Amino acid sequence: MVQNFWLMKSEPETFGLDKLVTLPDQTTMWDGVRNYQARNMLRDDMRCGDLAFFYHSNCRVPGIVGIVKIVREAYPDPTAHRPESPNYDPASKPENPRWYVVEVKLVRALTRTITLTELKADPLLEDMALVRRGNRLSIMPVSAAQWQHILASE
Repeated sequence: MVQNFWLMKSEPETFGLDKLVTLPDQTTMWDGVRNYQARNMLRDDMRCGDLAFFYHSNCRVPGIVGIVKIVREAYPDPTAHRPESPNYDPASKPENPRWYVVEVKLVRALTRTITLTELKADPLLEDMALVRRGNRLSIMPVSAAQWQHILASE
């Protein structure tokens, strides 16, 4: 089985690594994805055992703060059907779901934040989706070479 690598963004004020650490089994569903391209990767490509960088976005120092493992493959996002949820989508129906989640488990926090500034300055990462202009996806693939290179900079 081929292992894939990912980067998953979350705003720390909404759901940060500190929150994941406090959850039972340090596991949660990754909900709220509301971009079709990111949804398709999550739904069609993520597999149990894949690893992902946990990335804090839209904060003072954006960067990679941890590693999570996909522990449950895609299923319909239950928050899309709850009117009280900020992720509610009245067009998504249980019989025809529009949005999906996976479940992730914390592998570990990094020993330090690997900042977006560092990632952008690294010529070996110039092809990484995260550092390309205009790419604002919340989920993106990371090549095995990029994964190893980034971890080596920890």
